[in-house]
Amino acid sequence: MKIASVEAPQAVAIDLLIRPGWIIPIEPAGVTLANHALAVDRGRIVALLPAADARQRFLPRQTVELPGQVLLPGLVNLHTHAAMSLLRGYADDLPLMRWLSEHIWPAEARHADADFVRDGTLLACAEMLRGGITTFNDMYFFPEAAAEAVLKSGMRAALGMIAIEFPTRYAVDADDYLSKGLAVRDRYCSEERLSFCLAPHAPYTVADKTFAKIATLAAQLELPIHMHVHETAHEIEESVKQHGVRPIERLRRLGLLGPQLIAVHAVHLEPAEIELLAHEGCHLAHCPTSNMKLASGIPPMAAAQARGLNFGLGTDGAASNNRLDMFHEIRHAALLAKVASLDAETLSAHVVLGAATLGGARALGLDAQIGSLVAGKAADLCAVRLDEWLLQPCYDPASHLVYAAGREQVTHAWVSGKLVMSDGRPSQINASELLDITGLWHTRLAS
Repeated sequence: MKIASVEAPQAVAIDLLIRPGWIIPIEPAGVTLANHALAVDRGRIVALLPAADARQRFLPRQTVELPGQVLLPGLVNLHTHAAMSLLRGYADDLPLMRWLSEHIWPAEARHADADFVRDGTLLACAEMLRGGITTFNDMYFFPEAAAEAVLKSGMRAALGMIAIEFPTRYAVDADDYLSKGLAVRDRYCSEERLSFCLAPHAPYTVADKTFAKIATLAAQLELPIHMHVHETAHEIEESVKQHGVRPIERLRRLGLLGPQLIAVHAVHLEPAEIELLAHEGCHLAHCPTSNMKLASGIPPMAAAQARGLNFGLGTDGAASNNRLDMFHEIRHAALLAKVASLDAETLSAHVVLGAATLGGARALGLDAQIGSLVAGKAADLCAVRLDEWLLQPCYDPASHLVYAAGREQVTHAWVSGKLVMSDGRPSQINASELLDITGLWHTRLAS
């Protein structure tokens, strides 16, 4: 009897193979893999598999060995005002409305032009890449200038088409803001790394007529709505005086609640409001550090999680946080939820890592593209070293990322398989030029 020979499958050529100490894929949830590798080709994840199998299946053009490091999806900053990096520390230790009305809004009226936005956003991109953030959701003026900075940096961004009722250097009224934002969206619609959100600033700065237009646009264009909601108790009190209802009820009546809504901050939520947001499929952008610094309060994240509300994490802008550091947000989110609920099991390490990646991607409608290490998704990745002496011993890499490591341990970041940060330096941004640019803006703002 003749036995047919079985040929071994031929190895497949790919662009990149990464072999770290551990991989946290986010999907499936709660998993940490040791001795695995990630295969990448043409900017997309090809496979996540045991390292021994990877050597047999693939012929990589480049292999990156990362012993002692953990590989996970690039972090998603679900809420920021990137250009406000130029206002870092400009007005600290003040409550929100005084901070806005007496300092931030007057400074923006004098200085926030297209150059301010381009330079401030580039500074923010460099800082975010340094900390493993590969995608951010922005809300600010002159989104075309922000788009230029994002494309230069190599990052991915969702740019807000802001709407607000009062005039600025960018637009004269809400219709003008929306018209200009939609024109920018049309201009950049073919850019793979850019997406867009409708971004009404907040219920207290946007009129019913504008909200009605935004609801229509969101439905027609299938766009997320990115908005500050229930950030302070004062905001809610003023809404009751002016409209007779709390802001979330006003938004419900205007047709704004639904899977398209990203409710930013959402600090002051009653149980019925949590139930309503969950029922409507809304998303939360939790910004714990900014909420603490502005003394806005602690949102009921344990109740939101228990009800199944999807949430991501955001830094807010550097003017109200001072750092665009998602490791701070991850840690603060976990700790605040525990102390507020008096339950140490609330928002576990894997849960907050999921919020910082897939939760943010899902809120932006990008979860089919990014947020987890699944074959077919874009290879948006970051690597964090856990082998430094001050982090030893390491029993659980996921726990270490949340409670021990920081952005200073981030070593690499990739966007669509392209290396955009290594050895602590963004690959496409000149740090020396940034220092010169920010020095000029410091002089203007300080004077």
